[in-house]
Amino acid sequence: MHFVAMLGLQMPILFYYDAAITLISALTAILIVGAALIILHFTVRNRLTVSLAGGIVGAGILAMHYIGIAGLELCRAVYAPLGVVVSSFVAIALCVLAFGIAYGKRTNRNILLGTLCFAIAVASVHFLAMAGTRFVANSDGAEFGPLMSNETLALGVIFFSFVMFGACLWVGVTYLPRPAQEARHRENEIAPGQAPPMLQVPCERDGGKVFVSAKDVVFVRADAHYTQVYTGRERLFCVWSVTEATKRLVPLGFLQTHRSYLVNPAHVVRFERTKDSGKCVFDGSEIPSAPVSRSKLKAIQDALASQVGAIRAT
Repeated sequence: MHFVAMLGLQMPILFYYDAAITLISALTAILIVGAALIILHFTVRNRLTVSLAGGIVGAGILAMHYIGIAGLELCRAVYAPLGVVVSSFVAIALCVLAFGIAYGKRTNRNILLGTLCFAIAVASVHFLAMAGTRFVANSDGAEFGPLMSNETLALGVIFFSFVMFGACLWVGVTYLPRPAQEARHRENEIAPGQAPPMLQVPCERDGGKVFVSAKDVVFVRADAHYTQVYTGRERLFCVWSVTEATKRLVPLGFLQTHRSYLVNPAHVVRFERTKDSGKCVFDGSEIPSAPVSRSKLKAIQDALASQVGAIRAT
């Protein structure tokens, strides 16, 4: 959006773009967004981390814009302090809002609303910043890299847009179930009279596909559109959503202790209850406990007492 908008910039003087600085501005945006996604998907996601990721992306939008403007040759940008302050506030506030909506509750509706909010943030920052900027002719500029005209920039924008969009589509397609995988999943479904532990949960380890027997699964935790599967030895990524996991595992005796957790009662060694919540504790210090929501306390305690037998409730 930024570079397409810059193609629409018209001035009564001739100007060019420094290719090196323009590339730095694009890479800055890509790296900062990547850092925000790492925070969102590889740390504990809460209000603080979501706000931090939104703030980082807002700062990245600002950095991309002002570094890109610094790449203009034969003219010099003069910034109004009010324009810088307003665009900075809008960038960070709207990005925090966009991430809060999209990651607060991962539904398709919220993801769409968060995406629209993020688009508004990028567009608003650009045009607010441009409204607070004026340009003066400057023939003494020192080039950092080769110069580009508007036409060259347009070709670059078209090329890299196709590369990035194609890469995103290619990565997205890898998460779609293939016919062979679907057939394999159907084979793993439990038929009447079949032993429940025979169900195999599709997981990924070191970039390869592995199948874990349901009886070896300690608990399953939701992770955005996918899930994390915990066994007694490791944590694995699973392409199932928590809804899909619930549909397949609850009939096998798994308990949904929380909207984001499914627990195998065969691995529970202790149920601990506090005033308004509880947790299921498993054998092994490396396995984290699974929370039990307040609305499910009584049902989970009764289910564990009947299925596990020697459960000590504290």
